[in-house]
Amino acid sequence: MHRLRNKVVAVTGGAQGIGRACVERATEEGAAVAVLDILDQEGAALIADLRAKGRTVEYWHCDVAHEADLRSALDAAAKRFGALHGLVNNAGIAGISRPTHEVTEAQWDAVQSVNVKGVFFATKHALPHFFQAKGGSVVNISSIAGLVGLASVPPYHAAKGAVRLMTKNDAIQYASKQIRFNSIHPGYIWTAMVENHLKANSPNLEAAKAAVAASHPLGRLGAPDDIAWCVVYLLSDESAFVTGAEFVIDGGYTAR
Repeated sequence: MHRLRNKVVAVTGGAQGIGRACVERATEEGAAVAVLDILDQEGAALIADLRAKGRTVEYWHCDVAHEADLRSALDAAAKRFGALHGLVNNAGIAGISRPTHEVTEAQWDAVQSVNVKGVFFATKHALPHFFQAKGGSVVNISSIAGLVGLASVPPYHAAKGAVRLMTKNDAIQYASKQIRFNSIHPGYIWTAMVENHLKANSPNLEAAKAAVAASHPLGRLGAPDDIAWCVVYLLSDESAFVTGAEFVIDGGYTAR
């Protein structure tokens, strides 16, 4: 219950899915958490639920594709809670699932704006607060699509591969300042994003869900908490000697 006591953490895309699970587990472990998202209704409901449980949490409307939004939200969070010690770059979109030769420039750019620039902007504007705190931990949510090809969503693959190497570069760049960077590479996690992706690409959602579940050696889709508990570890002092690492949480999908 106290693995993140006295820590302040910001989570992008924190109103639903993996982000929401990260917020729930981080507050459960004692962190004060800033939830950054564009889903205001879901964000408000989450804040109300957690405050009713005695958790320390606040919501800021924030579009990660806009640098000014992230700068404002992170500065406000640090001011509200007195510091910033951790950042979870979770916000992301799947984008179009078409072969590369059918993807338009606008479709490509939409994914990069959220999935790559969003990570860059958030990291950039969290770093001054980490300098002040004399350390910090950044957890970047990448994907198995940042490690292997899935023969789908080309812009998403490019973005998640970029996040993987941004993580490693920043881990080296800021190690002397005791700021750690690690990436997590989930397999298929049952979230609204995965559900919508399957609906858009299959006439039978339940059959598609079963097929994707079977593609993982453990025989199931992941749950948001499967990722959130790793995030808690990486934000905590338990992982003080861990930086530049990639954590593959995919039910064995990439072990073949």
